[in-house]
Amino acid sequence: GQPLGPRRLSLKPVPKLPNTEAFLREALAKVKKQARGCLAPELCFQAVRAATERPFAEGVRRERELFQVLLTSGQAQALQYAFFAERATHRWATASGASWSSAAPQPVRKAAVIGLGTMGQGIVTSLVKANIPVVALEQDLEYLDKGRKAVMLLLKREAMKMERGAQALDFHNPARLQFTVDFDLLRDVDLVIEAVFENMALKKEIFHKLSKICKPGALLCTNTSALNIDEIASATSRPQQVIGTHFFSPAHVMRLLEIIYGRHTSSTAIATAMQLAKALKKVGVVVGNCFGFVGNRMMFPYVQQAVFLLEEGSRPEEVDQVIEDFGFKIGPFRMSDLAGLDVGWRSRQGQGLTGPSLPAGTPARQRQGQRYSPLPDLLCEQGRFGQKTGKGWYQYEKAGGRTATPDPWIHSFLSQYRDTHRIKTRFIDQEEILERCLFPLINEGFAILAEGIASGPEHLD
Repeated sequence: GQPLGPRRLSLKPVPKLPNTEAFLREALAKVKKQARGCLAPELCFQAVRAATERPFAEGVRRERELFQVLLTSGQAQALQYAFFAERATHRWATASGASWSSAAPQPVRKAAVIGLGTMGQGIVTSLVKANIPVVALEQDLEYLDKGRKAVMLLLKREAMKMERGAQALDFHNPARLQFTVDFDLLRDVDLVIEAVFENMALKKEIFHKLSKICKPGALLCTNTSALNIDEIASATSRPQQVIGTHFFSPAHVMRLLEIIYGRHTSSTAIATAMQLAKALKKVGVVVGNCFGFVGNRMMFPYVQQAVFLLEEGSRPEEVDQVIEDFGFKIGPFRMSDLAGLDVGWRSRQGQGLTGPSLPAGTPARQRQGQRYSPLPDLLCEQGRFGQKTGKGWYQYEKAGGRTATPDPWIHSFLSQYRDTHRIKTRFIDQEEILERCLFPLINEGFAILAEGIASGPEHLD
């Protein structure tokens, strides 16, 4: 029997918190950290803030103004482009005219992974999560045991993240996941992914073995980040079945899967690799065969310029800060530390750019007529490989640590290096850092398109 009070929520005053200001300040700092360089989350925050401070009608008006800013921003256009570009990658084509519209994939009912290092562990985990039975193979029992423990730990973590928990990931069942040192168990698999470290002789030896053991239709994939697919395929009796599947580390997390076709790779093999990417919930991108393919080939001049900036007067943390404020999740030096500096070092030694095979009398900062910086090589010679050793471009709390702190050792090492080579230190502003890192990425992209290594700009992006 009581009269109803006003029911319209918009007329009710917003309750005040005693610490509203402090709360909002903290929230803004959090948003800025999580969404570096992104407008939308910050403007969202401003809209919520307006709601706490102004009457309803004014708050709604402010929200509309903020929305207009976003609607007409370059970021909105870029995000829409990225959304459609990602979906365009399933429409692949090769230089020889094979394409997605005419190629049909083979079913993959059972797969194998060779090599249980960091990459192999992540790939096994991805396959198990996609409900594809896996045989995981290592060279000896010691490595097998180490690999098995690491994979089981990863799968337990993944199972905890999934809604239905461990029942959904039936990874204790040997019919779903089997560990072995016996190549003969690969006789009936539909697809093998080789994930041993980047060594051509070793990879060729494995592929020679696989072409004798695997059934005729089995797809032979190599998880390489730079090596020539055609040379690997030459060790087999079925080059049409050989394809590159370059996973990015950590392989069970990163969504990109670079799929590289060689001179003889069949369109069925490409379609099957693309179908696998889809099953693993990854974005498969088909590219041609050249040194470093697309991902690492574009990465090379980007990281190279970042190192040149150090020679001229910047510090690793300054370069990373500019790149991360621009919106990259991680700057070039933190990324190198995460990936391991020894990976690139091994590759440069293999190319004869550094190490014992470099001809005597080569100038320190010149290679093959081009400017070269030996800084990353010098760090590796000091045993600084990044996070795995606790020291790289940064220092970490321990070997395997994640928290990067600027290292005074690096600062004095850089100034000694500049003195040795008589390089005059200069102040480098943020704009120069940004342009010198990003323009080489863009230029390399144009070169890749011009050579027909990628079939369209969306695939690169």
